[in-house]
Amino acid sequence: MRFAFQWLRSAFFVFQMYLMMPIFGLVFAPWAIFSKRGARACCKSYSRYVFLTARLLVGIRCEVRGPIPEGEVLIAAKHQSFLDIMMIFTALPTAKFIMKKEILRTPVVGQYARLLDCVAVDRGKRGAAIQKMVEEVEAGRQDAGQLIIYSQGTRVAPGVRKEYKVGTAVLYEQLNQPCVPVATNVGVLWPRTGIMRKPGVAVVEFMEPFAPGLDRDQFMTALEQQVEARSSQLMQEAGFVFDGVSEDN
Repeated sequence: MRFAFQWLRSAFFVFQMYLMMPIFGLVFAPWAIFSKRGARACCKSYSRYVFLTARLLVGIRCEVRGPIPEGEVLIAAKHQSFLDIMMIFTALPTAKFIMKKEILRTPVVGQYARLLDCVAVDRGKRGAAIQKMVEEVEAGRQDAGQLIIYSQGTRVAPGVRKEYKVGTAVLYEQLNQPCVPVATNVGVLWPRTGIMRKPGVAVVEFMEPFAPGLDRDQFMTALEQQVEARSSQLMQEAGFVFDGVSEDN
């Protein structure tokens, strides 16, 4: 009975969340079309609305930990669901994402991603995608801010292992900026697919930055170890029980 009630609450939460997305998009559009400030205000306002309704309707409380990066930095984050996107974006002053090209075709999200100069990459063309990503990032560097990349390239469910992509290391080398690793547990409460949402504390944690200049292999090994270890701790904190790690190919 309790499960059924939580599922119904979750279904209503998801319905109203997506219903409100185009409404926010339309209300802010006159400002957002002419100003990145307006586009950013829309996305942050919508995210805060989602955080509020998540707490009231399904019992998810959102918590950001660690020092919030400012200025020009690379953010290398773990990605488990739509929730960590909103939490990271809202916490940072002037963030933009590296994202898969398909997202640009998503209603509202795609339009606002363009307005914020997010960098779209074609995951099916690995070498060319990395080169294009670097070129677009370099072209947009006059718009200072925090560049967010998901090092595993996609959402990864709790308990699943997926390799870290070399694109993060390439950007780390090319930009010569500090890189801030980000751990999360949001997938325990808000999974990457499905309706069900579980009550608890969803955490995104900004960790100590890597200074520029590390060797590529050293950087990638340290990044993966730190993000995975801290994310595992956060997931256990949220009630996730590890019964082995499966590989995602």
